[in-house]
Amino acid sequence: MKRALQRKKSAPVSARGKGAVVLAALSLPGVWIAPAHAETAPDNGVIAFKYLHYEDSQPGLKRIKVNSPSLYLMTPIGSQWAIEGSAVVDSLSGATPRWQSSVSSASVMHEERKAADVKVTRYFERSSYALGVSRSKEHDYASNALSLSGSWSSADNNTTWNLGVGGSSDEIDPTGGGFSGDTHDQKKHTVEWIAGVTRALSSVDIVQLNLTYSAGHGYYDDPYKAFDVRPDQRKQDALLARWNHHLLGDQSTLRTSYRFYRDNFGVDAHTLQGEWVKPVTAALAFTPLVRLYSQSAADFYADARVDASGFPIVPALQPGQLNSGDQRLSSFGAVTLGLKTEYKLDAAWTVDLNLEAYEQRSKWHLGGSGSSGVDTFRARFIQLGASRKF
Repeated sequence: MKRALQRKKSAPVSARGKGAVVLAALSLPGVWIAPAHAETAPDNGVIAFKYLHYEDSQPGLKRIKVNSPSLYLMTPIGSQWAIEGSAVVDSLSGATPRWQSSVSSASVMHEERKAADVKVTRYFERSSYALGVSRSKEHDYASNALSLSGSWSSADNNTTWNLGVGGSSDEIDPTGGGFSGDTHDQKKHTVEWIAGVTRALSSVDIVQLNLTYSAGHGYYDDPYKAFDVRPDQRKQDALLARWNHHLLGDQSTLRTSYRFYRDNFGVDAHTLQGEWVKPVTAALAFTPLVRLYSQSAADFYADARVDASGFPIVPALQPGQLNSGDQRLSSFGAVTLGLKTEYKLDAAWTVDLNLEAYEQRSKWHLGGSGSSGVDTFRARFIQLGASRKF
């Protein structure tokens, strides 16, 4: 489940999955998106601690809670090398969605995920190359990943090109064999590519364009959901455009982005985001955020249906027929509002507080009413952090 938090801390998570984050990952794990600058190793090291608290709910049902402390360390090695790494522990508890799982919504679940990654970067005069490895483990899911990336700057340092490739190998061994009781030792393998360019248009404008492509094969069913049968291959591609504009008058920065995503499951998604980094003093800055999201349903998604007594209607499936009632594959729209506060205690220490509220509704789907029979989904994030340069 917790691959959501591993990839994108500001996206919703839910039991046995990633919420909308699985459809909104911005780049490969461990692949650095380089800004336009001279390729030199950092002058200082950084150590940072973050603590994330996450909760989500549906009407009348408090569902998932996650507490996630993490530690990050980056240090230069001489003038041409840098090494960085992070470690995180996600502790999850709560109930699963109505009619979506073999475990009733009244049941309580407890899980823990431990993950770590390390990346080494070698810097040259106008280029850099990085190698990264990561490992994630929970009681019924293990993932190992490897990434390789490079970036190259133009002679005037106004343009940077980046290219990266990553591969992951996952092992799935659901408790009790999952819903069917006979699902053990399943595997999934994925290869991902990213290519992009970052360009400084002026002293106050920088733009970036990234294209990602992912091809995976193996086990994609959710073993804890009844009648969940998905394709054994998944191909995903996404186009991400960013524009940052610095306002000289008050020294604030407007950061905007648009992302288009699609996959062979039949899901198309749009994400529009805006952030305004507003310094109040030399030490204090606020960053409000607005994120709008909309996706279409997967081709094999089945709307939730209940009988007159309120019990779910069980679908009659033919052998090999694809089907899923997973609300994360439904058609919906979502809005995220956030506010980050950052305060520099001195030249070395910085503390921050990040708050986000997420709400998802079928009727907010762009261009239509969305999937029927799905309750409103809400989530909130509270993250505290402290970092020190050395």
